[in-house]
Amino acid sequence: MTMQVERAHGLEALGIVRSGRVHWNLSPAALYEEALRRSEAMLAAEGPLVARTGQHTGRSPNDKFVVREPSSEKHVHWGAVNKGIDADKFDQLHRDMMAYLQDKELYVLDAWAGTDPSYRLPIRVVNEFAWHNLFARNMFLPELDADQRFAHRPEYTVIDAPNFKSDPERHGTRSDVFILVHFGKKLVLIGGTHYAGEIKKSIFTILNYTLPLQGVLSMHCSANIGATGDTALFFGLSGTGKTTLSSDPHRRLIGDDEHGWSDTGVFNFEGGCYAKVIKLSSEAEPQIYATTRRFGTILENVVVAPETRALDLDSAAYTENTRASYPIDFIDNAEMSGSGGHPTNVIMLTADAYGVLPPIARLTPDAAMYHFLSGYTARVAGTEKGVTEPKAAFSTCFGAPFLPLNPNVYARMLGEKIARHKAAVWLVNTGWTGGPYGVGSRMKIAHTRAMITAALTGQLAGVAFEKHPVFNLDMPKTCPGVPDSVLNPRHTWPDAAKYDEQAKKLAQMFVENFKTFENDVPASVKQAGPVAQ
Repeated sequence: MTMQVERAHGLEALGIVRSGRVHWNLSPAALYEEALRRSEAMLAAEGPLVARTGQHTGRSPNDKFVVREPSSEKHVHWGAVNKGIDADKFDQLHRDMMAYLQDKELYVLDAWAGTDPSYRLPIRVVNEFAWHNLFARNMFLPELDADQRFAHRPEYTVIDAPNFKSDPERHGTRSDVFILVHFGKKLVLIGGTHYAGEIKKSIFTILNYTLPLQGVLSMHCSANIGATGDTALFFGLSGTGKTTLSSDPHRRLIGDDEHGWSDTGVFNFEGGCYAKVIKLSSEAEPQIYATTRRFGTILENVVVAPETRALDLDSAAYTENTRASYPIDFIDNAEMSGSGGHPTNVIMLTADAYGVLPPIARLTPDAAMYHFLSGYTARVAGTEKGVTEPKAAFSTCFGAPFLPLNPNVYARMLGEKIARHKAAVWLVNTGWTGGPYGVGSRMKIAHTRAMITAALTGQLAGVAFEKHPVFNLDMPKTCPGVPDSVLNPRHTWPDAAKYDEQAKKLAQMFVENFKTFENDVPASVKQAGPVAQ
């Protein structure tokens, strides 16, 4: 069967003309064996595979390029995010990379991206590492039927060779790391980095290009569904609680990171989850914690005791960005169809380290577009010398690095869908209260969960709201399970004047950031944002 598959639609068309042994669509157990045989990873005490990614413990956004070519030139929003690279440079790197792969052992996965049969994308992932192939198997939807695999015709292919490094002078790259996307050839080349997340996000980038052109909104969000069939979306940047808050024991998880919103509802792009596990506990996040103790889970950069192979999830010795990759059915209450109806509620999460945004606020459709385009969160003061206060981060549509099209395309589609399906939209601050980072305290997760539950179950529909004078947001005056004093952030600060000063400072950051978009949106959207004074 393997030789038949190779002859029918093998690797020769990709330029891999003389590979070593090719392993097609191996099972998780077989990929474990391969990764251990090749010393790519180790087996931890309770069954997960633990891998190190070396110096690259996260994505390398500055090393990602889109090839300038006729079929996509007019669609791509060129700039700091979508940096162009010439087609001849891509071709040169492609030839050199294929030469590198000659005689190498390779691992191939035939799979799908997207659970909706109308929009799912047939893909192939070719890996130099066995554990990267298992990662792809966890994150996408492998074709499990042997006959269907034989007929599988990938529309897009990712070739991932971590040990092949590019030459900036020869290949036009920024460093020896590269993530090159060629929409014309429907090919992605990844090298120079052992971080497996680049595979997942390259396919997400492709879906963010193809689906909006078909009328489907692609979104960087998690999604779950309640007992009554009500779907909720959770947008948010890393560290805001997107994965944690969507993993609700009383609701079924559709997916934790990437979704589409079509004319029939919401569908997951993936077949697995990719959760941060730093300081994960069985008390706070029992379902995700349980996955770290299972065969089939990949743990990235998690510290393991040399003798006992016990995990230390509290250690950030290698990175704060420790991760677990696992199939979604490892979550007990996963929605295995990967789909839900049109969202009843849309939640935009932010971790405001300035401590001035309300813990929950209701957004109008115009305000929803404003905050979607802004994509705000704030990082805490880091270890860098001289950095003593939080740092604002604005990531358009809560996923700027993965958006090939103009951000307004996604924002307009979201606004239209929210209006058409009458979804309620909420801004939820999971960050600080009572003062900024270092002075105030982190919002209690019990309070955040109570506020989200109240929003999703309609308990906030009948309560009184008040307008925040600076941020132009509607704040509930009461919420079940949450002290009234918590709901207005100004009341949590010991010095109201200092709160006002900090709020105006953040409002001005919003206004400055939004200048990029204000000429392309209706005036009502701009007016729905904060008021700089």
